[in-house]
Amino acid sequence: MAAKPTIITCLNCGTKNRVRPRAEGIPRCSVCHAALPWIVETDAAGFDEEIVASIPVLVDFWAPWCGPCRMVSPVVEQIGREYAGRLKVVKLNIDEAPAIAARYAIQGIPQLIVVKDGQEGDRLVGAVSPTQLRAMIERHVTAVAEPPGVSG
Repeated sequence: MAAKPTIITCLNCGTKNRVRPRAEGIPRCSVCHAALPWIVETDAAGFDEEIVASIPVLVDFWAPWCGPCRMVSPVVEQIGREYAGRLKVVKLNIDEAPAIAARYAIQGIPQLIVVKDGQEGDRLVGAVSPTQLRAMIERHVTAVAEPPGVSG
């Protein structure tokens, strides 16, 4: 079963964009062409398709009953906005996807894993600070690239 499209609001112009999982490129606004903050919630059926991307993917393994997960979630989403065009964020409720949680040996939540080129690159467990999360992300993202057709 294919992953469902996600509606992502452009941080630049406010346009709502329908974004489907894609293995290549990054989603851009249909109106102003700014890089979109690629933050998606998925389920077990769409997980494998969502974690395949040409940029690093930060997977947030969480559960609704988890207090630290609720504390970390806004930080994860803020990081996703800050790194628009350089990072994809995929949120997975482990209560609804126990087989995937087992596959990734999730023993404690929140658990944040960076997946790059299909391989796990890093992982953090618990209520991490924004500084810790940024440090982990910085090891995997590339510098901001200029959009095609723009030169300095």
